[in-house]
Parts: sequence; C-alpha cells; structure tokens
Amino acid sequence: MGVTGSGGATTNDGGDLESSSLLLTPKESPNNIPKDTFHVAYAIYFILGAGYLLPWNAFITAVDYFSYLYPEASVDRVFAVVYMLVGLVGLLFIVAYSHKSDSFIRINGRTGMYDGFYVTVVAVGLSGVADALVQGGIIGAAGELPERYMQAVVAGTAASGVLVSFLRIFTKAVYPQDAHGLRQSANLYFIVSIAVMIVCIVFYNVVHKLPVIKYYNDLKVQAVNEEKEEKGALTGALWRSTLWDIICRVKWCGFGVLIIYVVTLSIFPGYITEDVHSQVLKDWYPVLLITGYNVFDLVGKCLTAIYLVENSKVAIGASFARLLFFPLFLGCLYGPKFFRTEIPVTFLTCLLGLTNGYLTSVLMILAPKTVLLQTLRNCRDCDCVVLGRWLGNWINCVLDLGHMTP
Repeated sequence: MGVTGSGGATTNDGGDLESSSLLLTPKESPNNIPKDTFHVAYAIYFILGAGYLLPWNAFITAVDYFSYLYPEASVDRVFAVVYMLVGLVGLLFIVAYSHKSDSFIRINGRTGMYDGFYVTVVAVGLSGVADALVQGGIIGAAGELPERYMQAVVAGTAASGVLVSFLRIFTKAVYPQDAHGLRQSANLYFIVSIAVMIVCIVFYNVVHKLPVIKYYNDLKVQAVNEEKEEKGALTGALWRSTLWDIICRVKWCGFGVLIIYVVTLSIFPGYITEDVHSQVLKDWYPVLLITGYNVFDLVGKCLTAIYLVENSKVAIGASFARLLFFPLFLGCLYGPKFFRTEIPVTFLTCLLGLTNGYLTSVLMILAPKTVLLQTLRNCRDCDCVVLGRWLGNWINCVLDLGHMTP
C-alpha cells in the first residue's frame, strides 16, 4: 500500500512505512525509520485492542447467569444502558480535557466483579468508565502512529468478540445449563478477562520502549515543541479553537462511525438473540449467529491491512448504504418463508459483521490523516471519532429503554 510522504516520496515496502504523511518530517529519510522487528509492536496494539473490550464482553456473555440470578430484571438491557451512559460521559470528559491528561495514566486501570444485582450494575458502570478512559487512550495513541497500528487496535476489538464467542460455545457444550454450570461459565469468562487485562497492562508499559515506538514518540515531542514555540501552549481560547477545528475536520468520519453503530446495534445482538428462531438448532442458533457475526467482524477489520479504501467519501457513503440492512432483516422476520430460514439470516448476519468491521477500520484509519501531528498529540482527534461510536451505542440503548421491564 503506497503512501505519499511529506517530502513527496512514495514508499511501498510495508511495515512502518505505511504511515500518514503527517507522521514524517521533510528532514527524515524513510530508510532511517526503525523496523517493527517480528511485528512485536503491532501484536501488542492488537492485544491492547482486544483487552479493553473484554470486561464488557465478559459481562454480556455471562448474561445467562445473571438472568438466572435476577429473573425479574432485563439484565442485558440494564447492562447496556448503564455501560453506554457512563462510558459516553467519560469519553466526553476525555475529549474536553485530553490536552491536560496522558494516555499512559488513563490506561493503567480496570475494574470488575459483583455481589448482588445493584452491585453488579455498578461494576458494569465502572467498567464503562474504564473502557472510555482506556479506549480513548489507546486509540488516541495509535492515531499518532502509522496506520497499521490503528488497524491492529481495531482488529483487536473484534478479536475479543471472537474469543468470548468461542468461550460461550465451549461452556455451553461442556457445562450443564443449571445454576452450577452457569456460575462456572461466568467464572471462566471473568478469569480469562482478568488474565488478558494483566497481560495488557504489562504490554502497554513495555511497548513505548520498542525502538519503532520511541522513534515516533520522539517525532511527536519534536512537533509539539515546535508548535509551542510558534503558538504557545494550548490553553483557554486557543485550545477551544483547536478542538473545534478538529471536530470540523473529523466530523464526517465520526458521523460515519455513528451511522455504522446505529445500524449494527439496532440489529445485533437484540434481533439475533430474541427475534429469530430455528427448530433445528434451537438454543444454539443465537450462539452460532453471534459467533458468525464476530468472526466476520474480525475478518473485516483485518482486510484493511490488505486493502484500504483511501477515499473517506466512499467509506461514509457505504456506511449510509448499510441502512439497507433494516428492510433486509425485516424480510427475514415477515417476508417469504425462505427468507425466514437459517441460510438467509446467517448470511445477512455475517455480512453485517463484515461491513461493520471493514468500514469501522477504514474510518478509524483515515480520520488521523486529516489532522496535523501537533494537533494529534494534544487533542486526540481519534477520541472525537470514537465519540461517534459511543453516541451510536447510546442511541440504541435509548431505543431499548422502552423494552425494559421493572
């Protein structure tokens, strides 16, 4: 994948030369950029992407156990509303005050576990706050690096869904679906999540020592110092003006991400788990559909490493084209008999995951290219794009409120 550098040269030898032109200075030769030996930095960012969503995935994957404990509560919808609300508030705070914080501080923290429904809901809320902090930090940091690292983070988020889906299949096949079996399943989900989070904390505190990451960090520091000498520190009116300029630059990418998640979360997982049924697969049907979605979401987010649509207008237009999924899935509910069978529903679910993964990855990679490196360092334009995702999540949670039982 060729990229034009700031000096006008185009590089095609892969690796860390896949950076945006904003990440290279005219004085630098691409040959002097350290290599990501054995793709260690890429692997770490992939694992970090998987790690920050695992606690949430553990809670929603263990929903069978919580529903058994609290049958009178709409557990899945309560979890979603609380998680998305506090996460959205947390991310708004990060966007507003990111110039006064550091991703290193944000990322070294997480939460979990429960004792009673309300305590569990509080734990879900705390996990949402931690997700906003960590997600904003990791994606913001990846946005300051060559695009392959953003692709790694985004693909990692999909990998967490695949991991919990396979855990769900394993526990459903091995453990009995009674109180004891459901409790063992929930324990496994949380144990795996905690183990991955510990690995993520260690890796994040190691990755900045790698030569390739140190190189780009030094480049960022140089750019920030030059910006400070020219304009002074980003405070007061200058900061607000810069933030507004970022929002204007990335608004369409953020809006595209919002539309992607409004469409996806209007259908998945609620429609998949509650509205479609199979006489053949019975209670395995939603489990397999969710797994299919997650696998193809991962495939879509990995495809951008092979081919990336460079035109943001095409990607945003494709995001709006996904609105066609609404009539298609309605056809699977109320259309001809064939459309209500397993094959069309499975195909559409996998296509929903594939397009969600690919278009999300494209927009998250393209957004940082619209902003100067100095601004990337101080303002986290990627946090503004992530905000589009959280707004999409929250819109669907509000729509779900009407379905919640007391």
